[in-house]
Amino acid sequence: MPDADTRAVTPRKTHPMELLINGQTYPIADNGDTRPLVLVLRDELAFTGTKFGCGAGICGACTVLVDGVATRSCQTPVNSVVGKNIRTIEGLADGDTLHPVQQAFLELQVPQCGWCMSGQMLTATAFLQNNPTPSAADIVAAMDQNYCRCGTYHRIRQAVARAAELQKENQA
Repeated sequence: MPDADTRAVTPRKTHPMELLINGQTYPIADNGDTRPLVLVLRDELAFTGTKFGCGAGICGACTVLVDGVATRSCQTPVNSVVGKNIRTIEGLADGDTLHPVQQAFLELQVPQCGWCMSGQMLTATAFLQNNPTPSAADIVAAMDQNYCRCGTYHRIRQAVARAAELQKENQA
């Protein structure tokens, strides 16, 4: 039996894989693994606006939009989003023009520590795409699964309602 030191180590084969993020294509190595999207976004591609929170898909801090759907990136294997449109908080604004959700969150000074805010804003964006004229109860139900350790829930709900108003104004 050969010595452990003399055995050849076969490197893992990697194949390029591309992700479409905020309208641009980014190559990443595809090792056939199921790394969570959040780690690829943050560690490999420097989209650090996407936060790692609980790692279990519960808190919502890692929320991104995948084909317009609010998606927990800590529970989403990177292989499952190839060919899909991924939108992070960095891609929410249109150049220098803030998205209505961003504008509302700033106007109402919602963030305290800010850790959950990108997930809150992307959840609100997806929600308002499907329900542009929400009731207060609709907003509570839509934002119910995103946690804020600072407890700014009242301001978050106000900001979502304000974002709906801003969207209407922008469309008029």
